[in-house]
Amino acid sequence: MQVRVGHRTPALRPHRQDELSVTRDDDARPAAARDWGALAARIQAWGHELGFESVGVAGVDLGVEELRLLNWLRAGRHGEMDYMARHGAARARPAELVPGTVRVITARMNYWPAGAEPAASALGDSHRAYVSRYALGRDYHRVLRRGLARLARRIQDDVGPFGCRVFTDSAPVLEVALAARSGLGWRGKHTLLLTRDMGSYFFLGEIYTDLPLPETAPVSAHCGTCTACMTACPTGAIVAPYELDARRCISYLTIELAGSIPEPLRALIGNRIYGCDDCQLVCPWNRYAVAATATDFARVRNGLDTAQLTTLFAWDEPAFLRNTEGSAIRRIGFERWSRNIAVALGNAAPAPAIVAALRSRASDPSPVVREHVAWAIERQRRLASTAAT
Repeated sequence: MQVRVGHRTPALRPHRQDELSVTRDDDARPAAARDWGALAARIQAWGHELGFESVGVAGVDLGVEELRLLNWLRAGRHGEMDYMARHGAARARPAELVPGTVRVITARMNYWPAGAEPAASALGDSHRAYVSRYALGRDYHRVLRRGLARLARRIQDDVGPFGCRVFTDSAPVLEVALAARSGLGWRGKHTLLLTRDMGSYFFLGEIYTDLPLPETAPVSAHCGTCTACMTACPTGAIVAPYELDARRCISYLTIELAGSIPEPLRALIGNRIYGCDDCQLVCPWNRYAVAATATDFARVRNGLDTAQLTTLFAWDEPAFLRNTEGSAIRRIGFERWSRNIAVALGNAAPAPAIVAALRSRASDPSPVVREHVAWAIERQRRLASTAAT
């Protein structure tokens, strides 16, 4: 979403893009004598009113994170996410990405669906599908954009037209680095943001702005010697503390990767058909996770916390589009959805119903789906043979 605010356009107007931007005329700048500390405190209070658990302010110097990013890209650990390399260092340079930016307002919103079937139950039943907890509710892009847009309006009502742009996982932004810089938490060894009071189950969003707000202080890290997340990763994607090889990450394989999933990794995916939470599920700090207050995240959509793999594999494309409307899952499309479920079916405990479901789509129009169905049928044969001996 993109909007413009000026003398003749005092209200935010939606546009077709994923970002939201606000610009101001040079003669409409806020007074230099403004109490920026008081404004920052009000912004934090408004953020809480709008459903954000925490709001901070970060500076724009991300030099250390820029070096980390460039080394990660040089190592090819971004896989096929070409957009990561395409934007290059601009991801770590807010003022270059959005000229005029001097501060970044950061916000986090909890998504833990406490009412969902326990994650362990789904992961422990190979005939059920496991969907990452963040995707059980409404598409977070829409929810956070809406909240951040409202926060921008609050600021505009207070200071008048000002320059800003809103992001929610929709542009080349180093969200975790900015959140950590602003004190919303620290980067864990699994590379996600962590907090002592809520763990890591939350979404992040940012408002790039030219308001010279005082920065909020970062917090110290508290991972200590714990390596639970690294040990728990099914594919060994956390190759070192604070280093993730996306090419092995199940979230990347089931969401970002187009085409075929590397065969050596398929068996390791288990029944995870959309994303993976293993590194978070074992994190000691997530014992303090609290339930999402936003109904968009608290309520599970379409029973995806208890769904059987065979049921989901029986969906045709219209059913997929209908049942994923308003969900982040729809973004991967029907082909990847089917591919992922085929892999999970291949990994399931052998059963006639599993094989029958796979054979029903052995001639699927998609070459990618056919390839993974064939692999799954053969894997079912091998698993059944092993079980019989």
